[in-house]
Amino acid sequence: MSRVAVIGAGAAGCFCAANLLENAAGKLAVSIFEAHPSPMEKLRITGGGRCNLTNDFGGIRSLKEAYPRGERLMGRLLKQFSNEDCCRWFESRGVPLVTQEDHCVFPASQDAADIVGVLEKGIRRATLHTGHAVKQIGADGSVDGQPFDHVVVTSGGAPKGLPMTAGLDLEWVLTVPSLFSLSVRDKALCERMGLVVQASVSLCGSPHKASGPLLITDWGLSGPAILRLSSYAARELAASSYKGEIAVNWMDAPEADIRARLEEIAVSQPRRQLSQARPLPERLWTLIMERAGLRSDIRWGELGSKGLRRLVSQLSNDRYAIDGRPRFRDEFVTAGGIALTNLVPNTVQSRKYPWLLFAGEVLDIDAITGGFNLQAAWSTGWAAAQSILKSL
Repeated sequence: MSRVAVIGAGAAGCFCAANLLENAAGKLAVSIFEAHPSPMEKLRITGGGRCNLTNDFGGIRSLKEAYPRGERLMGRLLKQFSNEDCCRWFESRGVPLVTQEDHCVFPASQDAADIVGVLEKGIRRATLHTGHAVKQIGADGSVDGQPFDHVVVTSGGAPKGLPMTAGLDLEWVLTVPSLFSLSVRDKALCERMGLVVQASVSLCGSPHKASGPLLITDWGLSGPAILRLSSYAARELAASSYKGEIAVNWMDAPEADIRARLEEIAVSQPRRQLSQARPLPERLWTLIMERAGLRSDIRWGELGSKGLRRLVSQLSNDRYAIDGRPRFRDEFVTAGGIALTNLVPNTVQSRKYPWLLFAGEVLDIDAITGGFNLQAAWSTGWAAAQSILKSL
């Protein structure tokens, strides 16, 4: 009987183990090593405890939009185990799913416990070692001195690298945070906390931009638009120590379209004050007028071309200084990890050590928010399991 060690009892590790045990017909003995007291701790709280387990991919034009790093390998792995395969896998095991208008897929119960429960059932025949932080993977395939025929590393993002692989010849890509909010020291902006608008944002001095719901918080800016931008610009932001400047387009539209919208208001409602006829929520609109140097009691018919230009400029290119990122660990994943050049093409198997495989966030694959990161966990975990099963 072949012995398999799975290092890490998160989404990727447990999914890999569940598929091995389901399909090996008694040919495998699976041991799972987890440093934390219980398995799948992060999965239990993901998506606010609702578990956004995948995405229907309908809101993106290319995989590069969803996966800033690792999109080529993900394209190949998704052909092996796609988002549709993921939905079928969980639904066939008694978890009804729902797809939201924003393309995110959740359990119909809106409870991550349903996803965790399926995986717990799937690994019940494994030997689970919790509270066991693996110290060393030997070049002979041993794990802390225990012999194994296959080792699957699914230990998640590792900001300080993987000391357990120190004795192996593997290339590591420096890890940095991804998917985080941005701190902005602007009192007037933060006083509008709680407001959500559809907007587009860009990191000044870089090609990175994103759009979506934008949330104003008491520390700065958050929401899907900011999380996407932080994913695309993860390395640039880390290199600048999370300082810089962000430009906000509050109407998520080209400058010409914003101008046309304001001109329409001016023509149709010339006698109304700027504060009364507005294209944005009142609390945000008053901020825009203040930053544009315009009084709220000016009538639209009195705005003039100069005032219109100032207003259009403020709406389309409102700039704020970035002053770090809040350190909420459950809000981000990591960019970086095991370099994909270590792998046999189109697989998650090591080139130099055929018995060694990788899955999940430990790989240099990461995605924007919306279920794409968990899909990477399922696809890579599936690929690892299939590679082992084919070797039996």
